[in-house]
Amino acid sequence: MNPYKKSDAAIAALTPEQFRVTQQNGTEKPGSGEHLDNTEPGIYVDVVSGEPLFASSDKFESGCGWPSFTKPIEPAYIQELQDVSHGMVRTEVRSVHGDSHLGHVFPDGPRDRGGLRYCINSASLRFIHRKDMEAAGYGDYLNQVEDRS
Repeated sequence: MNPYKKSDAAIAALTPEQFRVTQQNGTEKPGSGEHLDNTEPGIYVDVVSGEPLFASSDKFESGCGWPSFTKPIEPAYIQELQDVSHGMVRTEVRSVHGDSHLGHVFPDGPRDRGGLRYCINSASLRFIHRKDMEAAGYGDYLNQVEDRS
């Protein structure tokens, strides 16, 4: 049984900004997201479904104004779709189980780490600190998060 799903209760618990970003394909203002400057060890999960999306060890400072990651923690939980909105052709990133709009992926990330930049809205993410991962049901991902203790 897959524990990750979108539910009416999860949608009802979203803040207006989380709803706008995840359910209406919105974008945060650059530099405004709560996770932009987070350097603590842990993982980022979908705010709607809880599915694990990105590890802090794959986060990097890109200077774009949104949290950036080199790869998803579980590629099977990320869906990439062509986005032709705003007069551009981009690749949208959505969570599979929550169907949340997360952001976009671009081919301008660190070359030595795969060359991709997953540019993600903080409002689509919930951070689980490494020390809380086991209790929160994410113990299987501890080996993917740097232990800084």
